[in-house]
Amino acid sequence: MEIRKPSVLVIKSILTSLIIGSLLIASSLVLVRSTPPSQLEQVLEAGELRVVSSNGPTTYYEGPNGLTGFEYSLVKGFADSLGVRLVIEDESNLELMLAGVERNQYHLAAAGLTALESRSKNLLFADPFMQVTQQLVYNSRLRQPASIADLNGKEVLVIANSSHAERLRELQNTFPQLQWREIPNAEMIDLLELVNKGDADYAVVDSSAFDLNRYSYPKAKLAFDVSDPQPLAWAFPAGKDDTLYSAAQHYLGSIKANGKLAKVTEEFFDRHIEEVTTGEAMAFTYRLEQRLPQWVDDMKAAAAEFELDWQLLAAISYQESHWKADARSHTGVRGLMMLTKNTAKAMGIKDREDPQQSIYGGAKYLRLLLERLPQRIEGDERLNFALAAYNQGLGHLEDARVLTERMGGNPSKWKDVRKYMPLLSKHQYYSRAKHGYMRGWEPVKFVDNVLNYHKIIAWHQQQEEFRLATTGTGNRLSLNTLQKRDSDESGSRGDISDRAEKRTTGSSIL
Repeated sequence: MEIRKPSVLVIKSILTSLIIGSLLIASSLVLVRSTPPSQLEQVLEAGELRVVSSNGPTTYYEGPNGLTGFEYSLVKGFADSLGVRLVIEDESNLELMLAGVERNQYHLAAAGLTALESRSKNLLFADPFMQVTQQLVYNSRLRQPASIADLNGKEVLVIANSSHAERLRELQNTFPQLQWREIPNAEMIDLLELVNKGDADYAVVDSSAFDLNRYSYPKAKLAFDVSDPQPLAWAFPAGKDDTLYSAAQHYLGSIKANGKLAKVTEEFFDRHIEEVTTGEAMAFTYRLEQRLPQWVDDMKAAAAEFELDWQLLAAISYQESHWKADARSHTGVRGLMMLTKNTAKAMGIKDREDPQQSIYGGAKYLRLLLERLPQRIEGDERLNFALAAYNQGLGHLEDARVLTERMGGNPSKWKDVRKYMPLLSKHQYYSRAKHGYMRGWEPVKFVDNVLNYHKIIAWHQQQEEFRLATTGTGNRLSLNTLQKRDSDESGSRGDISDRAEKRTTGSSIL
């Protein structure tokens, strides 16, 4: 076989081609790198999405298991879809929040913002994720106003620079005697609290905020709608680069199509709880402040031992006994956690009316129920089923699951089981159940109420901690407190870019 060696000329030709090819590749890389990365590319390269928001029940807050909230859940899903971490930066001043977005200090704002035409000059709003109505609330000691005309000469509180203030300016053209007071650095929950306490007579808030907090502020009553339904949306910087905005639009479209948006909305706003009277709501608020504190340490200790949330134990004990250590029922259950004799004995409890023992026994029993549930019941579903079993026992719960499957539902989904469980109070159904008759509607109501109380207690606790941190005294909110808060923040407020840097390095929530 003849082996031919390449000539020197051929080798030179190959080397020349390689050099030219390398130069072409290098020049193309230079051209690519000379093009500034898009906003979406910047987010992906940095690995974080900076979102400005305002702490509150409809936006984001510290829950029992970390950050939570309606808009937080949505924007966290967006960050996850991009594969980046979410950085929440808190800004209670609406004007500064929007200015920060306009200057590209934040990638977007997610703070219950109304997509107003007046705001669209410098901001780009994504498709709305919810419609809300502005509503007038009043203190229950007053006569309910029927229309804007009834407010002539009265003072109405609104958040400064808000869509509520803009709406009142529009109405003032028709009702020139309409007066209002704009409160800077306030949340809608602040206004609800002021009206509830009687420190303010009237305020304008969003329907979502009122619906979520009306149980906590029973003396703040709904008068009438101030506006037609308005869209809530995320705000992005206006400009030629809309790549991040387009990604958000795609994400919002997908969660609307796959039902995730509806699920998150239901989780935070549809509580499945019966309407309560003003008296019942006031009683809960009173007990929350006067009775619960004495049991908190014992609840925290028991929760730590059995890896539970102490606020969940508090919610169960309120549903069971209204936090009365000597509570008794005609069915024979007793104590803060309303344990039966058999359950108390199984949990090693000797005195059911001893608060510490009752809390310990209830926590131990709940942990036992969680562990005994079938493995195919997953995630948050396990708590729903465990609470139902706490109320009626595992036997009746299993009967309900069997019935649910027989009726074509999913026995591992609470939304299906809760639908069929009440049927076990009817002879045609309980006659075929292994454990017979049960008050099928009771565990459904029990689960709904406990989860509702849990949310209220968690939010109340956060508000108390926040108040203590900001006032140093734990004093109740007042107009003077809000004014002082605004004065203090104004005094320490520098350029917005400086403040953003401080938040990023100091108090950002990741």
